[in-house]
Amino acid sequence: MAKDGRGVKHQIKILFAVGVLASALFGAAAADQLLDVRAAYSRGDYATVIRLLRPRAEQGHATAQTNLGLMYYNGQGVAQDYTQALIWFRKAADQGMAIAQVNLGWMYENGQGVARDYAQALMWFRKAADQGNAIAQSNLGSMHENGQGVARDYAQALMWFRKAADQGNAIAQSNLGSMYENGQGVAQDYAQALRWFRGAADQGNAIAQTNLGSMYENGQGVAQDHAQALIWFRKAADQGNAIAQSNVGAIYFNGEGVARDYAQALIWLRKAADQGNAIAQGNLGLMYENGLGVTQDTTQALNWLRKAADQGNATAQINLSSMNENGQDAAEDLNWLRKAADQGNAIAQGKLGLRYYNGEGVVQDYMQALLWSRKAADQGNAIAQSNLGVMYYNGEGVAQDYTQALIWFRKAADQGNPIAQGNLGLMYGNGQGVQQDAAQAVVWYLKAAERGNTLAQINLGALYANGEGVPKDSAQAVMWFNLAASHAADAATRDFAVKNRDALVAKMPPAQIAEAQRMANEWAPK
Repeated sequence: MAKDGRGVKHQIKILFAVGVLASALFGAAAADQLLDVRAAYSRGDYATVIRLLRPRAEQGHATAQTNLGLMYYNGQGVAQDYTQALIWFRKAADQGMAIAQVNLGWMYENGQGVARDYAQALMWFRKAADQGNAIAQSNLGSMHENGQGVARDYAQALMWFRKAADQGNAIAQSNLGSMYENGQGVAQDYAQALRWFRGAADQGNAIAQTNLGSMYENGQGVAQDHAQALIWFRKAADQGNAIAQSNVGAIYFNGEGVARDYAQALIWLRKAADQGNAIAQGNLGLMYENGLGVTQDTTQALNWLRKAADQGNATAQINLSSMNENGQDAAEDLNWLRKAADQGNAIAQGKLGLRYYNGEGVVQDYMQALLWSRKAADQGNAIAQSNLGVMYYNGEGVAQDYTQALIWFRKAADQGNPIAQGNLGLMYGNGQGVQQDAAQAVVWYLKAAERGNTLAQINLGALYANGEGVPKDSAQAVMWFNLAASHAADAATRDFAVKNRDALVAKMPPAQIAEAQRMANEWAPK
């Protein structure tokens, strides 16, 4: 089951610091009034807060101006009014009030009460950051990282994140961890990434907890530990983080670090899917399709797969294509497969190449087959590599080229693809694109035969029968012919295997025949 990656690294910028009603900034003479403001705010009497703050704000007190701006921003005690919030934040910001400068920067960044202006946002964040405000430093780091109002500069982003992180800012610590993880502005360093993720995670930062879980899951900077991964994913999931919820669901589905539990998988995947997480939606679709943890329901499966596919999730698009293929909706099937292939998904590209090769749902077109198979093969897809080898071998969509066929068969064979292994054995046996070598043919036929390739089993049986590339051994030959006959997918292949077997058996003593049968009975694919 697919898991969510750590694509979401950065939370939205924090708008307001906790404790902006700071007594030191009111002065001793206003201490009683400050207590009244705090008490009124705590009991939700926002009208009284406004009544007490406004006179102080109009007298030019920066803290009162900041807090009055906050009340307008949140619509507490007054109608929500971003324009008024902007006015009061600016008054305080012009006096050097760092929190007001941060809030003013936020409003410019998000176009609240004013046209979006990254340059202005950057300016105000910088003023607050230069005063040591950790929130501003973190926000400034994000703007440099994303190239907002300034050219993208990972080194500057790293510097500002570090300043904020060193003050204990959890979002900056999480972002700093991401930069070390990805080698942005600094050499990739999983140990440092782990350190900063842990610092933020221990403060309850859900994104850092999710990222820390992923590092434990993948063994990055720490020994792989699925149980620890689950602990950190669960902490974030309990806070409502959709990526973590999706990953918890996948862990329960796969039984990693915990007993497999489809019911729990369904619960967590649904939580994430209901938040719009595409990977969870796709996985939920698979559970409904296969009746895992829930009654099998094709309608629900299609519903969830479509939700994920509509968000561009390539895996869901492929699965939706397969369901439509089985439902005989060729146009819909091809549409989703092409969408996934156009995103660069190697599986979809390989499948699309095969469709063009066989003329399934499209006009047969070897050139298109070659194009899509190569795209997938270049990404390391073994099936596509094997298919590309076939096209070069047969000269389909390209000039016949045994050397190229050999190259692609070997790539796929080295990944364990049994068809490619069998074809590589054939090329060594026939001396096509390579010097004839019966011993090498045996090596590759054996690899393919052990994985259940019936044609390779027949060819291997023939080599044992004739003593080519291997000592002659009738019992081994009969064993492989028996296996091929038992597992052949079509009558012609089965009949050919039986014919070769029977020709040998007619010349063998009973004990040797019994030995061949015993080996066949004990054989199991690798």
